[in-house]
Amino acid sequence: MGFPGAKPIDSEAVLELECDVLVPAALENQITLENALRVNARIVAEAANGPTTPGADAILHKKGVLVIPDILANAGGVTVSYFEWVQDLQELFWDVDEVHRKLDKVMGKAFSDVYACAQKYSVDMRTGAYILAIDRVAKATESRGIWP
Repeated sequence: MGFPGAKPIDSEAVLELECDVLVPAALENQITLENALRVNARIVAEAANGPTTPGADAILHKKGVLVIPDILANAGGVTVSYFEWVQDLQELFWDVDEVHRKLDKVMGKAFSDVYACAQKYSVDMRTGAYILAIDRVAKATESRGIWP
């Protein structure tokens, strides 16, 4: 706002601008049944928690918009926190380049796994992430057995 040559636009209209990647990053429930058809992005990368309602998610999927769900898009911070914990336990000190390499590897695999699962079952990325998570919990429970 106030940038020379820029025109003010309200927050609702921003969601409907033509763009390659839309990153709703502040509030939940911003992409809804009311505005999902007017979203003009090829990709929605959810940086906020729950910015897309379930009904809007279905509309975006039908429109061919790739929605990178918040549980995947936001996982980098949690992953780096885990890296810090590992370093503290082992008295290791990784430089920022090493952290970035490890994060790229983990997040790249996570995205690939979720995308492959979504493609396999012909579902959206959020559903693919849920299927993958439930499958991993089931396999871990099966391999470890049920404890009394």
